[in-house]
Amino acid sequence: MNDLELKYLKSIANLYPTIAAASTEIINLQSILNLPKGTEHFLTDIHGADEQFLHVLKNGSGSVIRKINDAFGNTLSSRDKKMLATLIYYPEQKIEMVLKQEENIEDWYKITLHRLILISKRVASKYTRSKVRKALPKDFSYIIEELITEKAEVLDKEGYYNEIINTIIRIGRAKEFIIALSKLIQRLVIDHLHIIGDIFDRGPGPHIIMDTLMDYHSVDIQWGNHDILWMGAASGHPACIANVVRISAKHGNLDMLEEGYGINLIPLATFALNTYKDDTCQRFQVDSSACNYDEKDLEIDSKMHKAITVIQFKLEGQLIMRRSDFAMESRLLLDKIDFDKNTIVIDGQEYELLDSNFPTIDRANPYQLTEEEEQVMERLKSAFQKCEKLQKHVRFLFAKGSLYKVYNSNLLYHGCVPLNEDGSFKTVTLFGKQYSGRAWYDYLENCARKGYYSEENTEVRQKGQDIMWYIWSNENSPLFGKAKMATFECYFLSEEEMHKEKKNHYYSMLEEEAVVNRILEEFGVDSEIGHIINGHMPVELKKGENPIKCNGKLLIIDGGFSKAYQRKTGIAGYTLISNSVGLRLVSHEPFESAEDAIVNEKDIHSDTTIVESFPTRRCVGDTDIGKELKEKIHELEALLRAYRRGTLIEKEA
Repeated sequence: MNDLELKYLKSIANLYPTIAAASTEIINLQSILNLPKGTEHFLTDIHGADEQFLHVLKNGSGSVIRKINDAFGNTLSSRDKKMLATLIYYPEQKIEMVLKQEENIEDWYKITLHRLILISKRVASKYTRSKVRKALPKDFSYIIEELITEKAEVLDKEGYYNEIINTIIRIGRAKEFIIALSKLIQRLVIDHLHIIGDIFDRGPGPHIIMDTLMDYHSVDIQWGNHDILWMGAASGHPACIANVVRISAKHGNLDMLEEGYGINLIPLATFALNTYKDDTCQRFQVDSSACNYDEKDLEIDSKMHKAITVIQFKLEGQLIMRRSDFAMESRLLLDKIDFDKNTIVIDGQEYELLDSNFPTIDRANPYQLTEEEEQVMERLKSAFQKCEKLQKHVRFLFAKGSLYKVYNSNLLYHGCVPLNEDGSFKTVTLFGKQYSGRAWYDYLENCARKGYYSEENTEVRQKGQDIMWYIWSNENSPLFGKAKMATFECYFLSEEEMHKEKKNHYYSMLEEEAVVNRILEEFGVDSEIGHIINGHMPVELKKGENPIKCNGKLLIIDGGFSKAYQRKTGIAGYTLISNSVGLRLVSHEPFESAEDAIVNEKDIHSDTTIVESFPTRRCVGDTDIGKELKEKIHELEALLRAYRRGTLIEKEA
């Protein structure tokens, strides 16, 4: 034993000072290794659809109703099962309804508590008592543990448990106890949650989703292109801020910025009303399908939409000219406009503009912001940087997130690994250095972190912030993966072919096993057992597209949580579930509302596809956590040997 090993053993001897203590911990860890692995849920492209997202978490992507069916079979009616499920999802609201309707509330409490205790026992059965204890609500931890744990020493078990329940009801704590049990069930049906990108944009509630994730017991996040855009905006990057505000305006979500994050949009509104007062802004009509807009609000928001869009194109032009390394000169379009003919030349072809009213564009210097535009952006930048809630959310994204993650032999990322036409990794040159494959991801992530955390007004910070915008929109970005972002063309040109965004070769090779294996191995995943779990590109199920690619090795699980995508996908989101017996892909139907779910007991209808069944049930010992536990056991066994050989002396308890 060398000095370093001895020093380490002395440090862990402080935690386990005796042979008995070390032995007990070894036995405990060894037993955990043989428990079934926890259930992982994978979700992606939530896009602000907070109600649907929260419902999927509450129902465990259908796991809760399956537990109810397993527990009660044909002994409960379908109506009673629906009622019990709804109670577990929305306990506070459902109890209030029951209190108004139920004549004998004491009997209802007794029946309901017995049912919830039975479900709690089932969902807790795969975990150690220690893990369940940590999940128990503080106020009722002891009582719940008594009720869901078998006690061999109690002779009259039924009487024992009934007396506990009767006492809970008698002292007026039944309502709170039902809520506690319901939340425990929600907590235990999902052991770990993976969010594979795009929490933000399109839907109205990204701030609600982020609040939920920050309170969630176990979660990791792989950044999506929309997430990195918001992260750049929070860092104070003007082009990212303009994009965030434009997308919010386009989808009728300016209220989310103002009320959800407290971003002051009055300077932008005032500027837009003055500058575009005689402009109908027809090309900038807000998508108000999911919003309650009156005519006046629509008019104001359309003008704000156009104002921030023009500002965005100017800011992006300045950035592209400042960063020649980005090689995005083809996206410099404002200087290609012929203001007399109302046309633009792109790639040598002349196109007529659908809107040619640009009162703030200087023909001689089209990318220069006017003084008023500068003031608007200064106010917006200050609002984004000083928004405490947004900063807290973005710090959480940095703390719990990354561009990719390897977890239990699964490689998780949002977009694509940039490939050449032959399936090899595309080499990208940036700032004089070349990157490809995993190294390209690592470099970009490192830059993004510097862009947020480096000191203000430094080149390192500015470069990192510019990289965040690059990740959002460059063709070589693993989160974008298209030849161009055709924002300008979609607003101003009628030609549909100009709206198309050609995808990276990655997307034409999803069924090629050699390519998929190469990607897995590049990120250190065993290609024999590993999977790629991927978001970003909506799966058009209604056109027959299958989310399961390459014989199950690659899964694209963007099913369209956001209503904006559901016309395209034909469903309303996927959840991939990995438990001890295999992989299941759950497709969800559209969710009406939480109110409809509570009042009418309407759950999301979900269909399940078995992706893979494991030949033997996987245990904790087969997981990444299992590897850590085995290493700890190895260290404790070394400590035991040191005690027994007299190398270390046991300490008195």
